[in-house]
Amino acid sequence: HLYELDPHLDRFLRSASKAKIVSPFDRSHLRTILVQTAAASKCMMGHIRYWLSAGPGDFLLTPPEGQPTSAFYAIVIKETYLPIKEGVAVVTSSTPMKSQEMATMKNVNYLPNALSKMGAEEKGTYSAIWVDDEGYIAEGPNVNVAFISKTNELLVPSFDKILSGCTAKRMLALAPKLVDQGLLTGIRVGNITLEEGKDAAEMMLVGSGLPILPITMWDDKPIGHGKEGHLTFALSDLLWEDMKAGPDSLRIPIPY
Repeated sequence: HLYELDPHLDRFLRSASKAKIVSPFDRSHLRTILVQTAAASKCMMGHIRYWLSAGPGDFLLTPPEGQPTSAFYAIVIKETYLPIKEGVAVVTSSTPMKSQEMATMKNVNYLPNALSKMGAEEKGTYSAIWVDDEGYIAEGPNVNVAFISKTNELLVPSFDKILSGCTAKRMLALAPKLVDQGLLTGIRVGNITLEEGKDAAEMMLVGSGLPILPITMWDDKPIGHGKEGHLTFALSDLLWEDMKAGPDSLRIPIPY
């Protein structure tokens, strides 16, 4: 199955519109191309990645006269995909985060992401976390971040200034199950201060390639008890079960 193809494709096309790139195919055709590409690959576990280019041109900033035909590319990457049990350390990013307009658009302007990630790795940590000019936690490079408060409330930064993560949103849709079970006391999406985040009981990165990665240290200080949290794993289990047996609308069959 292709998991969450439609939410990702919808965001892809919204971003293309903001970037003023017109797709050479309509949404239905793009979707068919992606399903057929996955089928042709014979890959049973991995990722499908896709890009939309403005097409051939010159070295000027705007398209040459006579709008060139845009180009769509898709590739399947075989990759083992298993739940991550071991936590990692992160640091606060020293690389400025993108502006709201750029951050909320899915695009290939990954230089800030790359510099942020490299800066973290140079310090011996897995990744970095951006904090905005107002002191609120934003996101990591290519990933969202989430917390469990000491009162067992799930906290997720508002998506107003960051990328609207499909996996993070799906986690939020599934999380009420843990509220019903009495494991979570509530769910809050909004502004989270740096102090509030570092004082959390649990912390995690959330993204389609993970889908959840526990964080045990931030800026050389432990999160909670400095160990992977049980509610982080509970959220991870929800996403994994959703990938395996979730609604048909989110699991598109691949005609191998």
